[in-house]
Parts: sequence; C-alpha cells; structure tokens
Amino acid sequence: MQHQPIVIEQRSGPNLLIRALYFIVFGLWFSSIWAAIAWVLCITVIGLPLGLWMLNRLPQVVTLAPQRSDLVIAGGRAYRADVPQRPFLLRAVWFVLIGWWLSALWLALAWALCASVIGMVVAFWMFDRVPAIITLARR
Repeated sequence: MQHQPIVIEQRSGPNLLIRALYFIVFGLWFSSIWAAIAWVLCITVIGLPLGLWMLNRLPQVVTLAPQRSDLVIAGGRAYRADVPQRPFLLRAVWFVLIGWWLSALWLALAWALCASVIGMVVAFWMFDRVPAIITLARR
C-alpha cells in the first residue's frame, strides 16, 4: 500500500502586529525605493541577477513576510521540496517580451492599492506575485 507524502508548509517570522507596524513606518516607502532600484537593475544585462534577487525578496521588504519552504515527509524520511521551475528559455523570452514592462505596471498598481485598507489586501497579494510576473518564477 502506497502512502501519500505529507507536506508541511513552514513559515516563521514576526507576528502580524509587528509586520503591520513595520509596513506603516518603514516598509511602504523603503520597498518603493527597493523595487525601483531592482527594476532598473533588471533592464541591464549586468544588473539582472541582482535585480531579480531583489524582486524575489520584495514581499519580505514590504511586510517582513517570511520565506516559504515546504517540508515533505515520505517513507519515513523528511526533506525540503523545491518547486520545479519552467524552462529557462521560456522564462527568458517572457522576461524580454513581457515581464520587464508588465512588472513595472504591476508594482505601480500595487502601490496605488496601498492607499486604502481594502486595497492593501490585494496589494500584498500582488507584491508576493512579483517574481512570477517578471520571470514566471514559481514559489
């Protein structure tokens, strides 16, 4: 009899109150500078790796959102699971044709939504999706 593996999503980080205070005092304005620098780096060949690294960490910069990691338990063994990514060539073509300009519009809309409490919920979701928008990265 085959047992299904157990997947445990692990997130550790500050509680919601600290994350909210961080966002109000520091996260909103600093993340706009962070994202602008990252986006400019992404449109240069030399700065692309650093820019993508910065954009992948944007959710942490905005709200101290913890990085997600999955722990899989199967057959009595535990290991960390990596999310399989789309082929590099597809991701590169997406970035060159669509990702670089769509991510700029996406980020601008996310910051505009931060102006209202209801919009913030959507904005946080959008900040978390920036790596997927710019390079089709899976999390």
